[in-house]
Amino acid sequence: MRLCVFVLAILTAVVFTGAQVTHVDMNIYGCSDTRPGEDFYGLDGEEMGHADFALKQFVMTLPEFADPFSYGQGAFSSAVAKQHACLENVRFEMQVINDSEEVLTPPESSIYTRKLVKPGVNNTLICHVTGFFPPMLRLRWAKNYVYQIKGIIMSRSRLNKDGTFNMFSALSFTPEQGDVYSCTVEHQALAQPLIKEWMYSKGGDPENALHSIIPSVVCGVGSAVGLLAIAIGIFLIIKGSKCN
Repeated sequence: MRLCVFVLAILTAVVFTGAQVTHVDMNIYGCSDTRPGEDFYGLDGEEMGHADFALKQFVMTLPEFADPFSYGQGAFSSAVAKQHACLENVRFEMQVINDSEEVLTPPESSIYTRKLVKPGVNNTLICHVTGFFPPMLRLRWAKNYVYQIKGIIMSRSRLNKDGTFNMFSALSFTPEQGDVYSCTVEHQALAQPLIKEWMYSKGGDPENALHSIIPSVVCGVGSAVGLLAIAIGIFLIIKGSKCN
């Protein structure tokens, strides 16, 4: 499989109160001969919108607090045209370039919670995967070693500055003691799946760990006070014996 990716970055200088600020306006699109393509627009490293080829429309992904903005009705038509051109380039390259070994870069992953963990309170587990090439991979969530299909959000693969890609997935869950969650990543650069686990256990999260430390500190202070009282008592006994 060959992947054709085109990257366009436009630097614009905007003046605010005499200070020059540089912003990066980016359009990245890519196509593959085996999977749907990508076409998204971003500003300063944040996505503003992307073409959804399954829904056949351009989707704005700006947060609710951002100023309303749209690329217009022609954005999806433009994305489709770029996909056709990109696929033609892929077919041409496959004909004129000899097949060579593709450079593969294996992913790295990490798993963490969105909020401080409290038993029985809904939270979100996040699995961040980065540093991989090519950008296709498979990510699966499991609870107590049973794969999950509900409450999962998957991002698209996004380009890093070094030419590799990153993505994340989120799983909505309610932590209960003893539950084990895992994020499994499969990629062609890996000899075996990359698995990261997260387990909730009493005293294992930052909040409970803090509570478990406090009694120890109190006990330690109490012991120190007790030893000091004993030492003072012994001193007074010895002092009284000398006076007699």
